[in-house]
Amino acid sequence: MTDRIIRAVPLTAEAFAPFGEVIEARGEPSFQINQGMCDRFHDLARVDVTDEEGAPGISIGLGRPYALPLQLHMVECHPKGSQAFVPLAGDPFLVVVAPDESGLPGRPSAFVTSPGQGVNYHAGTWHGVLTPLVRPQAFLIVDRVGPGTNLAEHVYDEPWTITA
Repeated sequence: MTDRIIRAVPLTAEAFAPFGEVIEARGEPSFQINQGMCDRFHDLARVDVTDEEGAPGISIGLGRPYALPLQLHMVECHPKGSQAFVPLAGDPFLVVVAPDESGLPGRPSAFVTSPGQGVNYHAGTWHGVLTPLVRPQAFLIVDRVGPGTNLAEHVYDEPWTITA
């Protein structure tokens, strides 16, 4: 069964690039705002709404913590828009993604965020649910809101085990 074990690795922009963007204030700020009192890290991720019925929305979600090892039974995707999760505290969270293989998720990958990191999943990216690891945590969520079905779920025949 070791072929169904996935080791979560630190989240990096390079490793996550096929699935979306890592949202973090890193390197030099783009410019200053508020009369020089705030360094702005500009345009870190793109909000993508692929249909005319939807619009970008901003929400807050309070996620309950999970423990590792974790049994991954299900992933989901949002075909009509991107979806971003930005933690409002500094605790790490687990990010699970899978490549699309002819409309179904392929082998998942798992990442653990560092303080200050969020993610923006590209439209149609298979991903796990919001997964705080330490304690309940609030997240800013930016995604498509509006009519129509924008959620597909896939339940695995056999779960994957995600370890630290």
